[in-house]
This record gives sequence, structure tokens and C-alpha cells, in this order.
Amino acid sequence: MPLNIPGLLSPFQLLWNPRVILPHVIIADIRQLDFLALQKAGYRGAIFDKDNCLTIPYKDSLVPELQDAWKECREIFGEGNVLIAESASYHLSVPVLQHKSPKPAYSCISGIRAYFSSLRNPIKDDELVVVGDRIFTDVVMANRMCRRVALSAEVSKRGDAVSLRERVNGPLAIWTNGVWQKESMVMRYFERHLVDAVCRWTDSRSHLAEFQKIFAKPVPLPNTSEGKKISIKRLWSILWKKER
Repeated sequence: MPLNIPGLLSPFQLLWNPRVILPHVIIADIRQLDFLALQKAGYRGAIFDKDNCLTIPYKDSLVPELQDAWKECREIFGEGNVLIAESASYHLSVPVLQHKSPKPAYSCISGIRAYFSSLRNPIKDDELVVVGDRIFTDVVMANRMCRRVALSAEVSKRGDAVSLRERVNGPLAIWTNGVWQKESMVMRYFERHLVDAVCRWTDSRSHLAEFQKIFAKPVPLPNTSEGKKISIKRLWSILWKKER
């Protein structure tokens, strides 16, 4: 894998803007995303990282457990409005962003904007969600696309999902912190604690909790084969019959 210079340099941005690494929503994987809620809030397009977000690292096939969620995403946004920020998506059925510089380079951001502005119904930055498993590439890229402007008092007072999108004023950064295959675990451990530290230091917990409540569903339960599924009621029924 080539050295990601923009990704290595992005931590220095913490010196003057520590919030650049903060996601708006934290999920284990995309099964937790409420795509209907995102659509209702005005989000019309999505950018996905591939490795350990949709696929096993360095593979091109969707993780089987994500099939339903991935189908729902493409049906709600439309396949042309979902973009993979990687080099291949043969098995994923959506366009691939061909960029010379890796995330979170500004040239990569320019490529994203060029693609979504070229659609028949162009999609603006604040109508996008960026989903990925690394804070110094995916999350930083999403936050670099946000415009820092003062909000009107009227918008600030509103508490619905639309006002949350207006407060972001750019793509919604969604961090998937689960992994399908262990990779760079020391770095992931560091990222988790860094996000938590910056969140506490900038007093952002209550602000981020608003997004989490609206756009994230409960953590998906572990897969269990049908043959092993048994309810308490069913178990009690079996034991009752044996006693009789």
C-alpha cells in the first residue's frame, strides 16, 4: 500500500482545529445507520470507504452481513448517488472515485465535489454523508469539506433533524469503529482514545449525542444460526413437557 502523506500530515491540524477528527455519528458498522432518517433530514448522497467498512481489507466483495444495509442504502439514495472512495468496486455496484491523491487530500475533495456536481440532480456538500473507519482520513476529509459560518439565532434554536444538518454545514461524518478483520489495532486503539479525549476537552458530547440519537440504530446483535435460536418461552415449554 502506498504511503498516505496527506493522512500522515492530518494530525497536525489538531493544533488549531481539534474538532477536525470528531465524527458526528459513531457506529459499529453500516447496519446501525438509519438511512431513512438521513434521507428525511435532507441527505441525498453518500461516500464510503471500502476496507473494513464494506469489505474485508484488500478484498472487493461486500461483507455478507452487510448485504441488506447496503441494498437499503443504494435504494434510498440511488446507486449513482453513492460513491466508493477506493480503487475498485466490482462487487459493490456503485461508482468509484478515481483520485490521484489519497484521503483526506484537498485534491481528493475536489474530485468528490466534481463528481456530485456533475450529476443530473447535483448534490451539495451539506447533502452528503461520509462513512469510513479511520478518523485521520475519512472523518478529517468530511470535516474539511464543512464551511465554518455563523448560524442565525433562528436556526440555532430549532431542534429538528434539518437544523442539525444546517449546523454541520457540510458532509455528515460517520465513523465505523468496528472491524471485520483485525488491522492496525494499535492505531485504532489510539484513535478511539483520542476521539474521546477531544470530545471531552471541547465539551462536544451533548452536541454529538443529538446526531447519534437521530441517525444511529441500536448495535446489531451477533449472528445466530436458526438451529441455535431458542426463546425463553420455548425453553420453558420443552422443560415443562419433559417433567410431565
